[in-house]
Amino acid sequence: MSTENLFEFDPTINILPKDGEVNYYGPLFDPSTAIAYFEELHRSVPWKNDQVLINGKLVVTARKVAWIADSGFSYSYSGTTKTASEWTPELIQLKIKVEEATKTSYNSCLLNLYHHGLEGMAWHSDDEASLGSNATIASLSFGATRKFAFRHKVTKETRTLMLEPSSLLVMRGETQRHWLHSLFTSKLVTGARINLTFRTIVG
Repeated sequence: MSTENLFEFDPTINILPKDGEVNYYGPLFDPSTAIAYFEELHRSVPWKNDQVLINGKLVVTARKVAWIADSGFSYSYSGTTKTASEWTPELIQLKIKVEEATKTSYNSCLLNLYHHGLEGMAWHSDDEASLGSNATIASLSFGATRKFAFRHKVTKETRTLMLEPSSLLVMRGETQRHWLHSLFTSKLVTGARINLTFRTIVG
């Protein structure tokens, strides 16, 4: 366990000092079950290279994504719109597990596949209008352990932690309004990571 995880496995503790709520639940599954889920998600999810609009130019990322949702929902971010695929049996199982842990229901899931530590995510907020205000987003990770961080939009204060295999991190309240988050890159990480972010589209 990294010494950066000062709040290890206590979901009642808010990682953020102000202007939002982030709770870390730790791993939801034993190591062998976590590996099995990673392998099945890697095999069965309809992965595609992501496309993002940067300075007016459409850029194809090495990172792959998938958008899963109840019928009728699409999702727009970074200048692109994703059409939803259907829930797989494994994703339904994981959704139920996360809903039980967080006491929140979700109708969609954005999945990311990072092939190694050189693929990450720049600072951003999940503040799209389709998520409504004060959205709850549950982030479930499988595969390689990766460093994740939050940075306040005004004060630049940061909080970091290591997201372990099958660990659950939940962002609530005004988090997206006041904080950015990022997945750091690292040359030391050679394994792949799959991240599931369960969300609720409101319209």
